[in-house]
Amino acid sequence: MVKDSYLVGLIGAGVGPSLSPALHEREADRQGLRYLYRLIDIDALGRAPDAVGDLVRAARDLGFDGLNITHPCKQLVIEHLDALAPQAEALGAVNTVVFDGGRAVGHNTDVTGFAASFARGLPDAALERVVQVGAGGAGAAVAHALLTLGAGHVTVVDALPERAAALAAALDRRFGGGRVTGGGPQGLAALLARADGVVHATPTGMVAHPGMPFEGALLRPGLWVAEVVYRPLETELVRTAREAGCAVLDGGGMAVFQAADAFRLFTGREPDVGRMHGDISELAAAAGVRG
Repeated sequence: MVKDSYLVGLIGAGVGPSLSPALHEREADRQGLRYLYRLIDIDALGRAPDAVGDLVRAARDLGFDGLNITHPCKQLVIEHLDALAPQAEALGAVNTVVFDGGRAVGHNTDVTGFAASFARGLPDAALERVVQVGAGGAGAAVAHALLTLGAGHVTVVDALPERAAALAAALDRRFGGGRVTGGGPQGLAALLARADGVVHATPTGMVAHPGMPFEGALLRPGLWVAEVVYRPLETELVRTAREAGCAVLDGGGMAVFQAADAFRLFTGREPDVGRMHGDISELAAAAGVRG
């Protein structure tokens, strides 16, 4: 039976400024759907990240059709799901949960979202040597996407070196050829001096986590910079990289493409990605967020 009414939500920390509700609801309105997107902010609720399982179960019991999952719950949620789509299982990270006949099924639309955004925004970027900062849930998806796009070698650095090493090992098992290494941030300056580009995949720069993930002095013309954070679209990293003469990809494109993929999973309907790109620019401008 074709539905015309949907209830979905977003679980994460500090999600109040998220543009996802309006992004989904605008597209649903154009398709004649009743579509309510609720924010479930664990900070506002005073809940720890490991409460994500309770929240997923509550949403299922309350009749939600699905959920998006964001920092810091993308990996923690897995043990509370009934099944994983192959990509989510391979990554060990979930950003979308679909409730299907009482079962909670985890998906990951971050991989396809980043890959599509990168191909659109930095189509001619060199990919022989790429540095990625961040090895969490978003980092796993982005590194996977980079390798899918043809990156020669990806070096993942993280404040938790063991997490970066574990991600590198998992990706090498999947892609082979020793194409990924992982470690701590102590060698970042030397890595960036030799890199074609850098991807930032930590929460630093978000409204709730302002700042830079590394020193702006490490940026230089000829180095491309891709940002995953999209609230705000113009993070301090994006602004500093543009001022340094770098080719820059903000997080808006990834947000649109992953939202479009999630919308498709929730509704079975095809979203208009072009219109959604226009939406995110309008929404960011209305919120006073530069992009």
